[in-house]
Amino acid sequence: MIRAKVYVTLKGGVLDPQGETVKGALEMLGFGGVTDVRIGKFMVITLNGVSREEATSRVDQMCKKLLANPVIEDYRFEVEEG
Repeated sequence: MIRAKVYVTLKGGVLDPQGETVKGALEMLGFGGVTDVRIGKFMVITLNGVSREEATSRVDQMCKKLLANPVIEDYRFEVEEG
């Protein structure tokens, strides 16, 4: 069994209104000093019957084709066995 942890975030130059809302709420709750909040997505994908190398390739293709929008989002992932 192989587990991939996928992190998708907006690129740096893309406005993040949801992040701005959370930042404002944190300030209102007394958490000063927060200069930026970026909202993203986190996914855990479990694959069976594939090698680590194949899983890495497949997860990369999943990100490119569905899980992330490469125009406005960056992604990274970690692949681990077990």
